[in-house]
Amino acid sequence: MNDNNLLECVEHETGPAPTHSVIWLHGLGADGHDFAPIVPELRLPASKAVRFVFPHATVQPVTINGGMAMRSWYDILTPQLVKREDAAGIRLSEQAILALIARENARGVPSANIVLAGFSQGCAMTLHTGIRVPFKLAGLMGLSGYLPLGDLAQAEHRSANLDTPIFLAHGTYDPVVAPERAETSRAKLQELGYKVQWHTYPMPHSVCPEEISDISRFLQSVLV
Repeated sequence: MNDNNLLECVEHETGPAPTHSVIWLHGLGADGHDFAPIVPELRLPASKAVRFVFPHATVQPVTINGGMAMRSWYDILTPQLVKREDAAGIRLSEQAILALIARENARGVPSANIVLAGFSQGCAMTLHTGIRVPFKLAGLMGLSGYLPLGDLAQAEHRSANLDTPIFLAHGTYDPVVAPERAETSRAKLQELGYKVQWHTYPMPHSVCPEEISDISRFLQSVLV
């Protein structure tokens, strides 16, 4: 595998020779450094060696921001998020994420020991990719986001992760991704048969200490 073709990443290993990995996707306009500081706050057991991989999305123009170039997993065409979607961009990022999973496999971490996680746009890519992969993952974690291309989920989802725990969290005061949008995504996933753990917090489009504690418990439950 040629690492030159992979997205650049920030990595943090909690111990030598990691046996588990968390691939954590940032939100629109951020980069892989955004969530890296959260790793020590998770207080994962020292006995479990986990590699956290925080990739940088590519820089591209974003329509909703006046065409300004920024790190983005796909273009945002309208404030309604799902009224018109950049399907080609979503699928291109899906391939980039699959390549990162394949690299973890090559480094000795089986897919069943990998959690795919993301915030906002990164959440969207986590859910999009996670329900389509043909192999088992340890868990999916979506923060303050939604399921994109929802109309295609029924036809394109695979059964490999129907029993995989999905942690979904959202702020009740989120002005960026409306709580109703997230709730619709939760309902769609449950309709398809996925096991969703739903959490809400009195916060805007962000992360709060209570959520970090819940994330820690979730990761400890699936990284076994």
